[in-house]
Amino acid sequence: MTDSFSLAQPMTSALMPLARRANLAFSHGEGVYLYGLDGKKYLDFLAGIAVCSLGHCHPYLVETLRAQAGKLWHCSNHFRIPEQERLAERLTRLTGMDMAYFCNSGAEANEAAFKLVRKYFDDSGQPERYRIISVEQAFHGRTMAALAATGQEKYLKGFYPKVDGFDQVAYGDLAAMAQAIGPTTAAIIIEPVQGEGGLRVASDEYLLGLRALCDRHGLLLIFDQVQCGIGRTGKFCSHSWCGGVKPDVITFAKGLGGGIPIGVCLSTKQAALGMTAGVHGTTFGGNPLVCAVANAVLDILATDEFLQNVQNCGTRFGAGLKQLAAEFPDIIVEHRGRGLLTGIQCKITNTDFVPVLREHGLLSTQGGDNCLRLVPPLIVKPAEIDLALEKIRTAAHSWRERAASVGAA
Repeated sequence: MTDSFSLAQPMTSALMPLARRANLAFSHGEGVYLYGLDGKKYLDFLAGIAVCSLGHCHPYLVETLRAQAGKLWHCSNHFRIPEQERLAERLTRLTGMDMAYFCNSGAEANEAAFKLVRKYFDDSGQPERYRIISVEQAFHGRTMAALAATGQEKYLKGFYPKVDGFDQVAYGDLAAMAQAIGPTTAAIIIEPVQGEGGLRVASDEYLLGLRALCDRHGLLLIFDQVQCGIGRTGKFCSHSWCGGVKPDVITFAKGLGGGIPIGVCLSTKQAALGMTAGVHGTTFGGNPLVCAVANAVLDILATDEFLQNVQNCGTRFGAGLKQLAAEFPDIIVEHRGRGLLTGIQCKITNTDFVPVLREHGLLSTQGGDNCLRLVPPLIVKPAEIDLALEKIRTAAHSWRERAASVGAA
């Protein structure tokens, strides 16, 4: 961004208009705050859509990035990459998985998972088993296969025919899942906590039931934790809240790089038997720069003390949001989510409330089922949680005043 940039200028026509951009840009960030070119300070409870897990310009990440940038950025996966090998070892240890494939995004991680599933069954002499069951209101990415797994018409419209091999059933409905399994079914994919889909939390009974179905029918179970993983719910893996359930494949991205693009597909050794040299690959994935930063993220995030703070702040935030729902039943239906993947289901239109919050210095985003998503950096402190709650309260009062004014007119 140059010094001549001004918010008074029209948005450039050189950008494809694929994002609904607010007329707001930032000069810098620090911790849980962003500083706008409009001169205002914003409490960032969007965090790059759950990406900036350690906030903005964390000193340890900045130091790590600078040190690695001065040594080696990229060298290709034709060679061993020590930072990548260390990251793979740490992630497999933290998740109970055995193997890791690094890429650049959550969609790519899920694409790798889909290919892993097909190769697994093809190698086992069952090429007819290729279909994957996902759930309604899921979000698995915007590549063509990920769109098909997502299954939502608002994302699929304009991109038909849909990639074959994906079926959807209702979220949380084990009976519907069991009925959907057929002779060509290969796997089930689910987000243990939905983000974009409406902040819905899968019950322990449901997750354990999915594992039992997969075991009974010889299917692979994929947990998409692109948004709900990497400590976002207060445990490193969101499914760890449910004791006794273990998937065959886990996908991560977003918070793993603390703002640097990275994705990873993790799996058991058995599930990855078909993933041999030449079957899949990446140019940029797992390069020395991003893996050095991701290792630095784990140095801080993957500790009991850090995750306990996420749990404590998540509990505090949830209690505060429930109180706001009681105070403003005309605006808020209920609190939803888990940990710091949280928010509210709105009675008013969520996309109308987001800019009102922004006017009061709080950044957020919408979610499915008319939800407001609040995903602060995981370094957030109790005082900042309280400040966010107060900003939501102020914004709700402002909304009421505007509504009353319009009604009176």
